[in-house]
Amino acid sequence: MTKSFNILFLILFAFSCGGDYVPKPKAELRLEYPKAQYTESNLELPFSFEINELASDITLKKVKASTESYGLNLEYPELKGTIFLTYKGINKDEKNLRDFLRDAQNLTQKHTVKADEIPVTPYENKERKVYGAFAEVKGNVASPAQFYVTDSVNHFLTGSLYFYAKPNYDSILPAAHYLQKDIKRIMESVTWK
Repeated sequence: MTKSFNILFLILFAFSCGGDYVPKPKAELRLEYPKAQYTESNLELPFSFEINELASDITLKKVKASTESYGLNLEYPELKGTIFLTYKGINKDEKNLRDFLRDAQNLTQKHTVKADEIPVTPYENKERKVYGAFAEVKGNVASPAQFYVTDSVNHFLTGSLYFYAKPNYDSILPAAHYLQKDIKRIMESVTWK
């Protein structure tokens, strides 16, 4: 009985696997974010810029009373990320622009330990007197994008993008690309007062 059962099982097994094997296509996560709609920032700051309406929570604080320094957080709860902006007035007597530039570049360079690549794109708009650089930090890093802009005389603005998640480059990439476009829009739309 068991011999005939085994033979029947082998026959059924052999014929049940008929047909061609078709591999499943590669699946990719599809995240859709709303189309960015920008409005002019109406904040009491020595500069203005266009902000994405998706940034629902904006926190502004004066950093130091002795100098003109401000911290500004643009929070994106849907994307679980924040763009941290820091504005500093340039002191003509102390020539602190060099220090600000060095600090901004050092912040980016601290990510070289974990970064796969850090392409830096210079930015220049002579008409509005805005000069700077945008750095995309690729890899499992805490901040996947950083930038700075200045007029080289009075104003210096720097920013960094952070997420409320463990840095996993593949997972945060769609949100990082979306917010990097917002950072570039900030750089392109900044005007000094």
